[in-house]
Amino acid sequence: MKTIDYYNQYADQFLQATLYVDMESLYQPFLAELPESARILDVGCGSGRDTLAFLNKGYQVDAIDYSEALVKRATLLTSIAVQQQSFYDIDVQDVYDGVWACASLLHSDRNRLPEVLKRIHAALRRGGVCYMSFKYGTTDREKDGRVFTDLDEHQAKVLLDQLDGVAVLKQWITVDKRPDRKEEWLNVLWKKHA
Repeated sequence: MKTIDYYNQYADQFLQATLYVDMESLYQPFLAELPESARILDVGCGSGRDTLAFLNKGYQVDAIDYSEALVKRATLLTSIAVQQQSFYDIDVQDVYDGVWACASLLHSDRNRLPEVLKRIHAALRRGGVCYMSFKYGTTDREKDGRVFTDLDEHQAKVLLDQLDGVAVLKQWITVDKRPDRKEEWLNVLWKKHA
């Protein structure tokens, strides 16, 4: 089973597990860097939970996800036209003040992560910020039919050093917000041409 098949097959279970998780403490450092009515791209929006939160706070939001089933559910939740698109296909220049990639890029092939980050970097306006999170670790693994690329601080630095003019604003480790999980996450907030 490919990762995308997992999300298409288990979309409802995934929604129930993630939709009501309180993400406010992760939103705050990201939103603090954005201008009022900023334009945000939610990459791998899943249920649409974060897209809806940003819309409710007055931001302009575009959202993409590669799972057809999740795109349908996120569109229903947010009342915006969520696009079915892979992060490998992001192809815009200087459009977004912020890119939110919460627990999505961890499904990128490790060898393609530099390319994905270059696409996100290009999509950001000068001074734009990107939040991204990965399960904390150093391995590539498969679990329950999904493929994961874990990241630690050193690997994140190596990745970001390949981009032109990026400053890491904050990097921190959190424990999974879901009550039945104890996994650690690496959170990275970086800025383009600060």
